[in-house]
Amino acid sequence: MTLRVVVSSILILASSAFHVAMAQEETTGNQTAAKPNVLFISIDDLNDWESGMGGNAQAKTPNMDKLFRQGMLFRNAHCSQAVCTASRNSVLSGLHPSTSGWYSSTSTMRKTYDQVMGDHKMLPQHFRDSGYKTLAAGKVFHQGVSDYKERTPDFWDTTAPGYKVPKKLLARGEGYGGKMFYPFPRDGSQIIDRYGKKFADGNSLCYGSLQREDIPGGKMFDENIADWAVDQLNQDHDKPFFLAVGFVRPHVPYTAPKEYFDLYDLDQIKIPEVPADEMADIPMMGKAIAHGRIRTGDHYAVVHLSDSYWREMVYGYLACVSFVDAQAGKVLDALADSKYADNTVVVLWSDHGQHLGEKNHWRKQALWEESTRVPLFIKAPGVSASDGACDQVVSLLDLYPTLVDLCGLPAAPKLDGKSLVPLMLNPTVDRGHPVLSSWYYGNYAVRSDDWRYIRYRDDTEELYDHRTDPGEHTNLAADPKYASVVEDHKKWIPKSGALPAGTDHWKGDSLDKRIQEWEDNDSLPDWLR
Repeated sequence: MTLRVVVSSILILASSAFHVAMAQEETTGNQTAAKPNVLFISIDDLNDWESGMGGNAQAKTPNMDKLFRQGMLFRNAHCSQAVCTASRNSVLSGLHPSTSGWYSSTSTMRKTYDQVMGDHKMLPQHFRDSGYKTLAAGKVFHQGVSDYKERTPDFWDTTAPGYKVPKKLLARGEGYGGKMFYPFPRDGSQIIDRYGKKFADGNSLCYGSLQREDIPGGKMFDENIADWAVDQLNQDHDKPFFLAVGFVRPHVPYTAPKEYFDLYDLDQIKIPEVPADEMADIPMMGKAIAHGRIRTGDHYAVVHLSDSYWREMVYGYLACVSFVDAQAGKVLDALADSKYADNTVVVLWSDHGQHLGEKNHWRKQALWEESTRVPLFIKAPGVSASDGACDQVVSLLDLYPTLVDLCGLPAAPKLDGKSLVPLMLNPTVDRGHPVLSSWYYGNYAVRSDDWRYIRYRDDTEELYDHRTDPGEHTNLAADPKYASVVEDHKKWIPKSGALPAGTDHWKGDSLDKRIQEWEDNDSLPDWLR
């Protein structure tokens, strides 16, 4: 018998013992009282800039650092698709976009909900129907506590109020959608101020330190969310609860109260190291993704605004990370001081990462490491040891089945992920499969423990060896020495991924149009060559 077989057998027995113990506990006394509560914290656009994740030594995140020492930190977790709508609906449905066809539009998801979900339930509904009291605040789905207004009562028993922004503060955002993301800098977007409004979506790539009079009612949306969650933890609940707390920062614009900017010295901020030839070995589809949404391209707009604007953007992102860390800390401290401290599963995750100039890219919405890698932390009473860490690749899709396991809920058979409980018991057990990420229809990344393989829908490829090239600067896909690695990873790409929900054929998209325009006019920007 091999060592791997022995370890696997031990884990199966340990996992079985864990579930037997839970079942026995439920049969004694009040059944619902035996079930653990769940504190489900999501943080928008949070990359690996926390000390436990090792992404940026400049970041000051004392509350997350403290939390990460209390349970299992999955340091190699990845999203299913690096954009808010698709990622969050994937996590909460437990379905990969290549299964559901939910790649982008929230309106499309609403129209096709019954077609995609059938008798399957979103995570909060599964908890609610299983006897839990469900509560939600902030950005849990993409548009807040729900992307499906008529179904919200099925998901949540109680939800927090929204965010009211007066017209004079809305004006600074130049019509940017979603009040939860406000306020914008006092003087508006630096990109628009420099280039003009014709630079579409330039309003979001901005930053600013805020005085309290710049903020509606003196409190950012995330501060209101934290206060509401703290209040819920101070109340008596007659059922086990599932409390979802969705923080918005560090989503753009990079604005936060002044005290969080004061944690950093702008002159000392370091920007990511990006080789001058970073884009030379990137296929055209990758270049089209990196271009972004501003007319001249995001990277061009940032580096030509001023010699310091790249550094200023990193400065703003860091301030927002520290700000949201403080808000999460308020909730975590309230839980620790509450009567629920010893019987609550704590989950902290982000929907996707965020580029700050790596690969000449300034958003999520890509298939590279900075877009797909996220912090994922789980603390479960009696299951995971403190100060645990797992470096095997896992998916955010694994959250749904993990919580089903930890809370003893009925099985949800349509889930695409796998429970992380075995890894919480022993983080070295071999899962035997990589993680699949998509970017819109037909573009995929396969992330194994050591490699990232990207295959675009035009059959062009990228391959990176994370053992020697964690920054993904050297594309090895065309090197014959790595042909077997390519083949090993290619087999995980769906042979017939779902078409965008609600369609019966592929029509192409803005990426195809951009590439065609570049080729027709020989107009590929120099900074992408």
